Amino acid sequence: MKKEEIREMATADLKDRLQQMEKEYLQAKINHAVTPLDNTAKITADRRMIARVKTELRRRELNK
Repeated sequence: MKKEEIREMATADLKDRLQQMEKEYLQAKINHAVTPLDNTAKITADRRMIARVKTELRRRELNK
């Protein structure tokens, strides 16, 4: 998901997507602790994408 796609999404959709992304991120971290993942960069990418979504939600909150 790119920044432009995040900006075009509705706030409710972003909140739902954020919840789903956080769940997937935590599951990936747990799986990595048990058995190493093939692509560990995915954990970093997921964390950064969560931050992008949170930043957009906060920006919308402040603009109201």
